[in-house]
Amino acid sequence: MSSLLHQRQQQQPLVNLYPISPRSSIVPQRTISLFSRTGLFVILSLLVILGVLSPSIGLLPEGLFSGNGGSLSRWRDYSLAEAAAFVAKNKTIIVCAVSQPYLPFLNNWLISISKQKHQEKVLVIAEDYATLYKVNQKWPGHAVLVPPAPDAQTAHKFGSQGFFNFTSRRPRHLLHILDLGYNVMYNDVDMVWLADPFLYLEGNHDVYFTDDMAAVKPLNHSHDLPPPGKKGRTYICSCMIFLRPTTGAKQVMKTWIEELQVQPWSKTKKSNDQPAFNWALNKTAGQVDLYLLPQAAFPSGGLYFKNKTWVEETKGLHVIIHNNYITGFDKKIKRFRDFGLWLVDDHASESPLGRL
Repeated sequence: MSSLLHQRQQQQPLVNLYPISPRSSIVPQRTISLFSRTGLFVILSLLVILGVLSPSIGLLPEGLFSGNGGSLSRWRDYSLAEAAAFVAKNKTIIVCAVSQPYLPFLNNWLISISKQKHQEKVLVIAEDYATLYKVNQKWPGHAVLVPPAPDAQTAHKFGSQGFFNFTSRRPRHLLHILDLGYNVMYNDVDMVWLADPFLYLEGNHDVYFTDDMAAVKPLNHSHDLPPPGKKGRTYICSCMIFLRPTTGAKQVMKTWIEELQVQPWSKTKKSNDQPAFNWALNKTAGQVDLYLLPQAAFPSGGLYFKNKTWVEETKGLHVIIHNNYITGFDKKIKRFRDFGLWLVDDHASESPLGRL
């Protein structure tokens, strides 16, 4: 990470523009002892002046003024490799990517993970400096920013260019973590854990993922990549992925990056990252060991929130709920509240970030 980002200008050496003239043999000089009352008063006065001026002139370390998160420059220089090494447990990391407007969703997601005792594995990839500083102030070491940071964030609408720019960075982050030798689970933060997903990562496959379709599958459905749909590709969700640091998993990420480059966002074709992920899976399926996670445990929002009969029939089997098939920041929060999944209101103390 570049150390030049937002750095304070280096202070020029202080030059004495008015040097004291040579001691005169005519005017007697008065010596002030450091331990006299006058000397102590002078020292105390200087300390007070420095304390008042130092935040603006940079004479004292920033860390004294930046709360529990430590120096701001420290987090600007914090690399993905350092962050991954800090949070990894059993060579495994849980990753999300968040901009400032989605901090409430981050907190809700973290509470649900904390209930499953996996919060220490979490690494927040901050997509703006406000998020980087906020998370590391509350939870030092658990956020990193991979430059360049996108432009100032708003709650980007699905299908917008801002949403595409935000999500298209995802495969590069994941590939970097794989290259560092870690297993990595990616989640969108509009998710809630109801149980431990690691219990469902059977076998030793390269890539694990979930179906984004609302159509009900049998409980014993195949774990192979589903057949392509009407658009010639599958409809796998890019919101919940588990990857092992294998050649196959890295190849899927590289192909995903390539697909995003050849299918950029435009006003006529309002792309997002998910079709490119599906093309990457389809193109590498014969070379990579892929695994479709069980639908009952990892349902799409189009199934869980819209099929009450199915939810009742599969009660006790649900692991991660994704609040998709709906757009809008406030609408997502309302739906979570309606289903008793907005945990921030009553369980904020269980989040590593506390109440934001």
